[in-house]
Amino acid sequence: MLRGINVLDLSRVLAGPLATMLLGDLGANIIKVERPHSGDDTRGWGPPFDSSGESAYYLSVNRNKKSVAADLTSAMDRELIRSLIAGADVVVDNFKQGMLARNGFDVRHLLHEHPRLVWCTITGFGPESVRAGYDFVVQAEQGWMAITGEPDGAPMKVGVALADVVAGKDACIAILAALVARASSARGRHVTISLAASATAALVNVAQNALVTNEEPRRWGNAHPNLVPYQLFDASDRSLVIAVGNDAQWLSCARALDLGEVASDPRLTTNAGRIAERERVIAAISARIAQQTAAH
Repeated sequence: MLRGINVLDLSRVLAGPLATMLLGDLGANIIKVERPHSGDDTRGWGPPFDSSGESAYYLSVNRNKKSVAADLTSAMDRELIRSLIAGADVVVDNFKQGMLARNGFDVRHLLHEHPRLVWCTITGFGPESVRAGYDFVVQAEQGWMAITGEPDGAPMKVGVALADVVAGKDACIAILAALVARASSARGRHVTISLAASATAALVNVAQNALVTNEEPRRWGNAHPNLVPYQLFDASDRSLVIAVGNDAQWLSCARALDLGEVASDPRLTTNAGRIAERERVIAAISARIAQQTAAH
């Protein structure tokens, strides 16, 4: 789909490399510029390493790319990067504020010089911030950790660097939109993505719940704030998940589990009714599930 599109990847770690890898998966040609000697930070993020010494972390977001070493502080290497920019349709960077400009790369000037070029800048906290963007910090500051974990437990981060992943996917979407738009407009060719903004947007229904109720969201563990039943239950030998997404599914679930009066209670036929009677519904299902193995 993106055959013939050339992408210059000036990014490192996760969000930027993920975005360019996705473009490569879609058929674009990717050239990744890395620092001499040390390369991308994630080359050292191990073990585990594969049989050739590559870290699993680096490999996870850098397939479908060619790599070249270049040093921004070297005049000769800067000329190499300029030549790569001249042949690119897309450039992706996640340098700290001012780093490119201090080394002679003014993005506004480069976009004027190359009217077909799309440039994506990824930051931690927006283009005006000088803070480094780390997923763990973003998850904490944008509220993810306040809604993740057991209700009476400590705040908990998501098990993968999901703020980085979401930002990388947002960057890919924005780049695709800019590539489409460049055919008819010179505007919008510099797109900016921040981990913080992507993480905030990813709160979706949890954020809307807070806006509607004016109440702080809380941790639900493996339960759901808006659906009942929709959580983990313990069978006699191990845990399993039951996810009821609508009222018809509730009737089927309740009958299959033979929940007795809970299955026939008209107050529980709607999700709102089950939310109001959450403890009763969950207690009935928990007791029933515990009587049999998960396989049953």
